Amino acid sequence: MRELIRACRLGTAAGTAARVHARNQTICRPAPPQRRFGAYAPLCRQLPPTDARIKDLGTAIADEYAVLRDSYETPEHPIVLAHGLLGFAELKLAGSLLPGIPGIQYWRGIKEALSANHAEVITTSVPPSGTIEKRAAKLAEDIEAQARGRSVNIVAHSMGGLDARYMISQLQPAGVDVKSLVTVGTPHHGSPFADFLIDEIGPHYLPRLYDLWERTTGWEPGAFAQLTTRYMDQEFNPKTPDDPAVRYFSYGAMVRGKPPLLSPFRHSHRVIEEREGPNDGLVSVESSKWGTYKGTLLGVNHLDLINWSNRLRFVVQKWMGRPPS
Repeated sequence: MRELIRACRLGTAAGTAARVHARNQTICRPAPPQRRFGAYAPLCRQLPPTDARIKDLGTAIADEYAVLRDSYETPEHPIVLAHGLLGFAELKLAGSLLPGIPGIQYWRGIKEALSANHAEVITTSVPPSGTIEKRAAKLAEDIEAQARGRSVNIVAHSMGGLDARYMISQLQPAGVDVKSLVTVGTPHHGSPFADFLIDEIGPHYLPRLYDLWERTTGWEPGAFAQLTTRYMDQEFNPKTPDDPAVRYFSYGAMVRGKPPLLSPFRHSHRVIEEREGPNDGLVSVESSKWGTYKGTLLGVNHLDLINWSNRLRFVVQKWMGRPPS
């Protein structure tokens, strides 16, 4: 979390949070003042000395997304948080039936850490599974309405990074001045798991599945076909050049070893591992790289990246009126 916040400040590069020591590849840092959020993430982790993949991952960063620090530098400009596929600003599980039950915040933890240090945070909400073009248009609309002409830095998770890139490159809204874009676990070159699913389903059943998705959820399914490696590298990237006035930074992540047996990422992680190597269960480290690559977050999956570790436990405790332990 600290690395992303630093990257937002004035659009400058993030400071190094951890280093891989050449001899024993131990990732360590002094334990700073902190307060709990759900589970505790250790600040010192040991890597297998024979793990040859580490050399390709850039700076290795230990997982500290479950920890809220007491102080961060305050960014000069408002920070826009752009969510990923199937994301939201706030999810009301019980809808209007039980208005007293709090919703789930997509950016909980990250938003609080920024706000606690007087940073202005703008959360956006785009069509959950809409096309990049439609999501980008809504992203621009939200930023224009809340930033009111001020310069902003964008932190985007997953597909949100593609929305932001398209908005900056193609839409160029007059009321939006982006100083920097930090993407986290964004499939800039697509996801092999999207390729796998579409190939497995096949052209005969795919339209039927899209229709079922739209009738069941009420959301258009345009995003799914756009997340393939073929679409990203042959269509999206060639037509979406970077803006030289914007600074681009990126982070990737990787699960250490195999995900647990009941993890939703167990199968997808294996598929991506076989095709592109280290990954977070949905996006490979290689696909996450865009602009200045700041490093790889170790031991976290695609949802851990936005502080979803232990989220359900926190929400249940909040419903019960108990503070998280």
